[in-house]
Amino acid sequence: MANKLDEEQRKKDAYQRLVARKKPKPRGFRNFVVAFIVGGLICVVGQVVLSIFIARGMSQDQAAAPTLAVMIFIGALATGLGIYDYLGEFAGAGAAVPITGFSNTIVAAAMDFKREGYVLGMGAKMFLIAGPVLVFGIITAIFVGAIHLLTS
Repeated sequence: MANKLDEEQRKKDAYQRLVARKKPKPRGFRNFVVAFIVGGLICVVGQVVLSIFIARGMSQDQAAAPTLAVMIFIGALATGLGIYDYLGEFAGAGAAVPITGFSNTIVAAAMDFKREGYVLGMGAKMFLIAGPVLVFGIITAIFVGAIHLLTS
């Protein structure tokens, strides 16, 4: 019995050594640079969209909401077409941080649960990830608004 346990332990140890050897080494600096560049490029696209709305006669405050809507649409469209998956794999956090990343999480969750139906699948599950973000944003906005009201 002891020999069998020792043999199993040796197999587990050998497997762990094999995993350690084959596991890809993280490339931290490369990941940092790529995330910075891709995230920056997404923000440049957002700035171009904002500039287009401003050039059409809107003030910067008026142009902010449609710019967000366009960026959310671009992120959702790229997710639906499968482009955002490749971008996220390549850029990591650079693709996840801007508002397009938030759009990607909502659309990807909805697409994953589409076969469960439109209401109980897509409608209910799309906010699985986005729900906590929305709640945190709303609560933070309430606190900031209260602090602004008290200090004005």
